[in-house]
Amino acid sequence: MSKFHISRRGLLKGSAVAGIGLAAPTIFTSKAWASFTNEPKGDSVTLGFNVPQSGVYADEGADQLRALRLAVEHLNGEGDGGMMGTFSSKALKGNGILGKKVEFVTGDTQTKTDAARASARSMIEKDGAVMITGGSSSGPAVAVQALCQEAGVIFMAGLTHANDTTGKDRRRNGFRHFFNSYMSGAALAPVLASAYGKDRNAYYLTADYNWGYTTEQAISEATEGVGWTTVNKVLTPLGAGDFSSYIAPVLQSGADVLVLVHYGGDMVNSLTNAVQFGLRDAQANGKNFEIVVPLYSRLMAKGAGANVKGIFGSTNWHWSLPDEGSKAFTRSFGTKYGVPPSQAAHTVYCQALLYADAVERAGSFNPCGVVEALEDFEFDGLGNGPTLYRAEDHQCFKDVLVVKGKENPANEFDLLEIVEKTPVDQVTYPHDHPQFAGGALGACNAGS
Repeated sequence: MSKFHISRRGLLKGSAVAGIGLAAPTIFTSKAWASFTNEPKGDSVTLGFNVPQSGVYADEGADQLRALRLAVEHLNGEGDGGMMGTFSSKALKGNGILGKKVEFVTGDTQTKTDAARASARSMIEKDGAVMITGGSSSGPAVAVQALCQEAGVIFMAGLTHANDTTGKDRRRNGFRHFFNSYMSGAALAPVLASAYGKDRNAYYLTADYNWGYTTEQAISEATEGVGWTTVNKVLTPLGAGDFSSYIAPVLQSGADVLVLVHYGGDMVNSLTNAVQFGLRDAQANGKNFEIVVPLYSRLMAKGAGANVKGIFGSTNWHWSLPDEGSKAFTRSFGTKYGVPPSQAAHTVYCQALLYADAVERAGSFNPCGVVEALEDFEFDGLGNGPTLYRAEDHQCFKDVLVVKGKENPANEFDLLEIVEKTPVDQVTYPHDHPQFAGGALGACNAGS
């Protein structure tokens, strides 16, 4: 299979998407959809926002809820409209979704698989949610995606970076706007080789769940491809708090780079421990010792403080992007909450708009209509440039950012600088790439 494919409308050419400035037609109103799970009968529709309100990723969850509340306001015609004004599709009118007022319920995933499934199930069965979105961890995301497939509702994944979500655990009812582990490796490896050289020895501390496994694999394979050697890989428990015992052996390992495959509070703690052990001031193999954080966020940078200065990583989106969509969202979010949005906030806001837009274009809340409207959907105006929701795996393809901690921040929010905006063609892969093999979307399920 070639690296790029032509979509059903034949619009994808290289890294550019043609024709996305045109308003998307309402394409499914002629279909007589059968009844489906939680079909809205009154003048409102309920969405389920399932985010970590406790646990190691609670900061991301709090920012997601802020963004989702903002999205609901904009969908209902309140506030300044945010990215609805820059979104290339013009199906949304600010009168709810298909004229129904948008309401929402919330759940706490606790960054635990069982808790995430339980709260999602409650929102579907008790509250009548027709779509679930949110989350800041791949384990719960994969579990909730499977639940939504079984229940016959749409899952618009939140902050889930593991390849599995649109790889071996992909589902027809699930969609991911966030980038993935492979994309981080493809974007980071050339930058790391240029900054630190091709003769490097890397030591991995990796979160012990599916995100950690796939990210470790993606970064190690990509860096080995540019000449690096992997010295050791060590799994660490989620929420360990103190990582000192894992950091201590690193300087005696022969490594000269530490790769911290940690996120949220775990990354803050492990990076802090690494700095306390003197790794940032050390030398090994005649080189300055370096630290890499594959997946970054502004919230993590804030938590780690000065420790992030000069450290490379990747991110899905950043509030400083100069495109009109990013500026509109940052302005809207900042006006309401007094702080710039995180990538977690951006992701779920986009997912809420993309779901609502798909319903409008389908002319129905039926999940199978929504699936058809989103597959091979090409759009712009939501940040990161032209974007494709690929039909084969429901993964979004767009530009990826390589960032590093800013040496001289201008203010408390100016913590990361964009080093490179990696074009979409550099991070695109065949849907059956070995890192994603073994999965099948299956059929859409509309429930009953």
